[in-house]
Amino acid sequence: MEKLLTKIKKDIGLSTDFIFKELIFFDKKITLIYSELICSTDLMNDFILKPIIQIENEQILIPDIYEKLYNILPDNNVKKIEKYQEIIDDLYNGYCLIIIDEKALAIEVRESLSRGVSEPTNEPALQGPKDGFCENVNTNLGILRKRIKSNHLYIETQEVGSSSKTKVGIVYMNNICEKKLVDEVKKKIKNVNIDGIIDSGYIKRYLGDKNSFFPTIMSTERCDNAAMAVLEGKIVILVDNSCYALILPTFLIDYFHNPDDYYQKYLNVSFIRIIRIFAFIISIFLPAYYIAVTTINHDAIPVSMLINFTTQRLTVPFPALIEALLMSIAFEILRESDMRMSNNVGTAVSVLGGLVLGDAAVSAGIVSPIMIIVIAISAISGLVFTSVELTSAIRWWRYIFMFLGAFLGIYGIFLGMLFLIISLAKINHYGKPYLYPFAPFYKKDLDDAILFIHKKEKRRNKYLTKNIIRGKQ
Repeated sequence: MEKLLTKIKKDIGLSTDFIFKELIFFDKKITLIYSELICSTDLMNDFILKPIIQIENEQILIPDIYEKLYNILPDNNVKKIEKYQEIIDDLYNGYCLIIIDEKALAIEVRESLSRGVSEPTNEPALQGPKDGFCENVNTNLGILRKRIKSNHLYIETQEVGSSSKTKVGIVYMNNICEKKLVDEVKKKIKNVNIDGIIDSGYIKRYLGDKNSFFPTIMSTERCDNAAMAVLEGKIVILVDNSCYALILPTFLIDYFHNPDDYYQKYLNVSFIRIIRIFAFIISIFLPAYYIAVTTINHDAIPVSMLINFTTQRLTVPFPALIEALLMSIAFEILRESDMRMSNNVGTAVSVLGGLVLGDAAVSAGIVSPIMIIVIAISAISGLVFTSVELTSAIRWWRYIFMFLGAFLGIYGIFLGMLFLIISLAKINHYGKPYLYPFAPFYKKDLDDAILFIHKKEKRRNKYLTKNIIRGKQ
C-alpha cells in the first residue's frame, strides 16, 4: 500500500484539498483519500464510515476485507479500480478512494456544487414551463428524459478536454434523427483537441459554420425548446458546467420562432411572426435607406419630407454616413455597458445615455433628431431576437448596407440584398439548406414557417428525417 500511496501523493502534488485519512479495520490499515472541496462529508459518514464501524462492531471474521467492503457499502456507485489512471480521474470527479493492500475502491460522494433548476433569465417564458437548464449535465439530461419518456431517446456521453475532462451529453431520437448526422457530430466532438471546455460555447466553435455571420447552431437555456428540437429530429448537446444547450442543425426560420408560439392561438402567433420578419428587415435596411435617400436618391421620397430632413441636418457638420456610424457605435457602447453593469447602475446608465446625452447631442447640432429616431428604431428591432449571434449578424449587415447606401444609393442596397440572399443560400450546414423551406421551396412545410396554420397532420422537416409524419413511429 505504501507504494500506491506514495505514487498518488506524488501525482497530486501540492494540492492541499486532498485528505488522506488512515483507519484501522480488523487490524489492517486502510486509507481514505478524498477532496474536501468536491466531496460531501455527510455522504462519506452515511455510506462509508458508518458501515465500516458497524461491521467492526459485529466482530465477524472477514477473510477478504476488500471484497467485503465492495459488497456491503450502500452507495449506488461503488466500483473496483483496475487501472491506476482511474484513481486520479475518480479523485477529481468527487469519488472517495479506499486503499487496501495495494487495491483501491472508489465510492461516489460528490457534493452538489451547482445551483438548482431555475427560471431562464435570457429567454423568459411568457407561457408554458418555467424550468431552465442548470450547470449540472446530469440534471439537464434528466430534465429531457423526464419530458420524453421513450426508449428511442438515446443519450450518449463523451469526455472532452485533456485537463478539464468535461462531460458532454449528446441527445437525439434514434427513430427520427439521421444516423449519418449523429455519427458526424460525434466524430467532430471526439476530434476536439483542447485542454479545457468551460462552456458549451467552446464546443459550438468546433461544430458551427465558421464562414458565415449568421448562426448555424442555436443556444438555448429553455428545456421545452430543447425537447421540441429533439422531437423534430435535431441533436441537442449538453455540456457540464454550462446552462446552455446546443441545438443543431438549425435553419434561418428557426430564429424567428419561439417556444411560446406553440402555447398560443394560431392567429396571434402568425401576427407575431410577421412582426419579427418586419423587425429583421427594418433593423438591417432602415439606416441604409435613410442614408441613400438623403445623400443620393433624393427623388425616392416626397419633396416635403426631403425638405424636413434637410432642414434638420443644416447644423450637422458630418455626412449622413458618419452621423449614422457615430450613433450606432454610441448605442452599442450604451447597450454593452447596460448589459455588463448591475441592474441598479445599468438603469442609471440607460437614462443618462438615452435621454441626457441624446437630447444634448441634438441641441448641440452634432446629430439630427431624425437620425436618432432611425438608429433607435433599427437597434430596437434587432433586439427582438433572443439569439446573440443573430443580433450580431444583423449588426454587421446593417453596417455593410449603410456603406452601400452611402456610396451607391438604393442601387447599392439592392446589390447588397442580392449578395445577402446568395450568402444565406450558400449555407449548407451538415448538408441542410439554411433557407429551407423557401430555398429549396417546399410548400407543405410553409404552414409552420411564417404563418402558423393549424392542420390535423403535423409534419417534420424532410431534410431532418424520413419519419416526416408526427405521431408515427
